[in-house]
Amino acid sequence: MKMRIAAVKLMLWLCLAAVATVAASDCPEAICPVPENGTELRVLIPVPETATRVIREAKRLDSLEGKTIALVGGSFMANVTHPELKRLILKEYPSAKIYLLSEIGSAGPYPRPGVVRRKKEEFQRNLKQFHVDAVISGNGGCGLCTPKETGSCIAAEELGIPSVMIAAPGFVKQAKITARAAGLKALPVAEYPGAFASYTREELIDNTRRVLWPQIKKALTTPAAEAELAEVPRGVEVFSSAEEFQQAFLESGWTDGLPVIPPTENAVAEFLKFTDLPPEQSLGAIPPAQRETTVRHVAANGVMAGCPPEFMPLLIAFVQAMKVGDFRRPLTSTHGWTPYCWLNGPVARQLGFDSGQGEISHPKNLQLGRFLNLALLNLGGYRVKENRMGSFGYLMPWCLVEDEAAALEIGWKPYHMQQGYRLNDSTLTAASAINWGNNLVPATTDGVKIKDLIAWDAVEKSQMAVGSGMPCVYRTFLVTKSVARNLAAVYPAKDRLEDALVAAARIPLGERAFANYWGNPGSAFDPGRYPLSRHERRIAQNERARTTGAPPWLAWTGISSLRTVPAMEKGKSAFLVTGDPARNKELCLPGGGFATVRIELPAAWNQLMAARGYPPLDSFRLTSDLKPDTPPRNNRRFRSFRSQGGAESRFLRRRMD
Repeated sequence: MKMRIAAVKLMLWLCLAAVATVAASDCPEAICPVPENGTELRVLIPVPETATRVIREAKRLDSLEGKTIALVGGSFMANVTHPELKRLILKEYPSAKIYLLSEIGSAGPYPRPGVVRRKKEEFQRNLKQFHVDAVISGNGGCGLCTPKETGSCIAAEELGIPSVMIAAPGFVKQAKITARAAGLKALPVAEYPGAFASYTREELIDNTRRVLWPQIKKALTTPAAEAELAEVPRGVEVFSSAEEFQQAFLESGWTDGLPVIPPTENAVAEFLKFTDLPPEQSLGAIPPAQRETTVRHVAANGVMAGCPPEFMPLLIAFVQAMKVGDFRRPLTSTHGWTPYCWLNGPVARQLGFDSGQGEISHPKNLQLGRFLNLALLNLGGYRVKENRMGSFGYLMPWCLVEDEAAALEIGWKPYHMQQGYRLNDSTLTAASAINWGNNLVPATTDGVKIKDLIAWDAVEKSQMAVGSGMPCVYRTFLVTKSVARNLAAVYPAKDRLEDALVAAARIPLGERAFANYWGNPGSAFDPGRYPLSRHERRIAQNERARTTGAPPWLAWTGISSLRTVPAMEKGKSAFLVTGDPARNKELCLPGGGFATVRIELPAAWNQLMAARGYPPLDSFRLTSDLKPDTPPRNNRRFRSFRSQGGAESRFLRRRMD
């Protein structure tokens, strides 16, 4: 490498979510000098520091003899592995005492800073009441169950009780990362040799004896290695070219693999003009890495994504939405939920976002989608193969815009008005989808037939295949103007359409039971012990099966009635009039929950936008006699953080979780 112009080193540390942060002493004010062709380029660090306190690893036991052990967790064949572990413990240590999940409970996902979760508190009280000496939790075999079962280990270690987590190979790292994000630097994990549900009962028992049990004994009696406990600094060379800068950010884990714009002081300063919040204002701890994100961090990632500075209020709104549990919880799943957002209100129109043909591929929409990707990575700490566990990966996040003028023209309220906002409020709604594309093309003007087609689409596009997971999931329905017009002729409000869809979208009980039995996303069932017929009775009871007329799309079978279960539930659907107005399309996006945030504009917005050549905001306002729903129908509504502490901040943190 060429002679360095500035003797500055960028120190990267493995943070609690395994993404590096920079030592403040090496980069004053988190700004590191980078030489660029003989000129020093000052680049801001896009990754915040953690907001969690350190949890020290509990002292290990000398022996399990005479000890009280909690054997908890119920995921991924725990009904086979855990009874065998109990047998092995008592065989080798006859004086030990075992409490199972049904007797002592579990902690669930460990709560983020500022949040009190009753389940975790109750689990810790039980650990104390039963004088538990060690905790074994499992099994981690998916992106959602691994953090859930790891929570019991973290809760135990917090009390000074040693623990060990059980996980499949691809989820060992996620368990450790989850613990680090909560402040526990070292979590012992016993690794099962494969995907739990792909093994027979006999193989599970054999692997529990030969593979898991020796690891568990060692984990509960041997302290973690010092190397694992230590924060390991990693030096990075000072850059002498743009290529080296890009490569260093890539290797540091600060990019999504695509080139980024250098977040220089001047570039970030331009973004900061478009918010009245101070640069060091905390927006809270962003899950899952619990990073204490400031307004400056948001701006740095906005620069890197290639957004223009005037996007800053939208970027802050998305970061606020990242804290909402209904939105963020599915994002670590192996099923590959991809986050996206949609915009409502005049700001989207003023900024030039597209709501028509090809909208998510429009430059403005693309730029905001790129920010979502970097915000997940740098602000939330989501990293593929560590805590973002999609089996086949993820699409790039995207941005949609509702065509409010078209919705009003047919008499439908735009989405944000359904959430209690006024027509000319500007909002961002964060959501996630488990698929994209494969849209429906209604070839009729009959609104009832279109409703039936959409109901069929919803049934076919349940969360996992034909509904092997939860049947009544959140869904976003994208409807082009012409299709919406024909629907509105029969259903004059979106609520009326949703009611009709809830009534029509039914799954035959046998189909639902078959999918959930043989395609269960967690443990496999043993037909010898628990036959499909018994599972069908359980589904019928749990999911309120009843005898109904055959769905219209099954009329060809000649069956007039059958037992069905619902595929939709009131309040879990969003309907957006959007997309190519010259095409008759509908697209159903099953996914996770929604989080709608008001976009807060700075006091000088009009002057700032005029200076950048934009028409005034007032010219993008709409008029209508429709009134907002009160209270909001199905989503949490909240505003941006105004202060770093205080009662308001604490209240919002609890709501957002």
